[in-house]
Amino acid sequence: MDGTLIDSERLARACFLLACEDIGWLDPDIEVYNRCVGSTGEESQRIMRAGYGARFPYDRMEARWSYHYHKSIDSQPVPVLDGILELLALLRDMEVPMAVATSSRRPVVEKKLAGSGIDTYFAHLVCGGEAHRGKPHPAPYEMAVSKLTLSPSDCWAVEDSDNGVRSAVAAGLQVFQIPNELAPSAEMDALGHDILVSAQELLARLHRLQS
Repeated sequence: MDGTLIDSERLARACFLLACEDIGWLDPDIEVYNRCVGSTGEESQRIMRAGYGARFPYDRMEARWSYHYHKSIDSQPVPVLDGILELLALLRDMEVPMAVATSSRRPVVEKKLAGSGIDTYFAHLVCGGEAHRGKPHPAPYEMAVSKLTLSPSDCWAVEDSDNGVRSAVAAGLQVFQIPNELAPSAEMDALGHDILVSAQELLARLHRLQS
């Protein structure tokens, strides 16, 4: 969802930097933050505590981060990324069932999807804490596929983050990565999935399948 369907990764990063400023943790190493993208909240906490050291006041930062983030999503919808509305509409016209597999918690997921006007496209949601392990473990995608009553080999996954790609590849789906804020790491090349420039590129592939 985040960074794939809606432009929330940019917002999350901006709110993180505001939170660090609030607590006086100036100029955080953004590479530590980048390793958190696509991970669960618990895994992000582990990465930050390890990366920023024992002096990093994670709990204070997280409270301010949450404040800034929720203030934003409560006041205005998160923009849908370019090409996503057209892609979702075409998939619905093709009667392709869709599910969301995300590390975000369900109340926030439902709020953001409804606020952005795309909640009705999805038959199921698998949210943070609902699978027995979070991304990059395959469990979220395995659960999503099970809810759709399909086999992994019959499903496509669309992801922006490396952690999401690792999850979907390990679950056995055909994966399309459309990078958002971060370029794929060199490690991604070895996974054999498709890395696309935009949602429009995937849309073009679907149109070719129809013709």
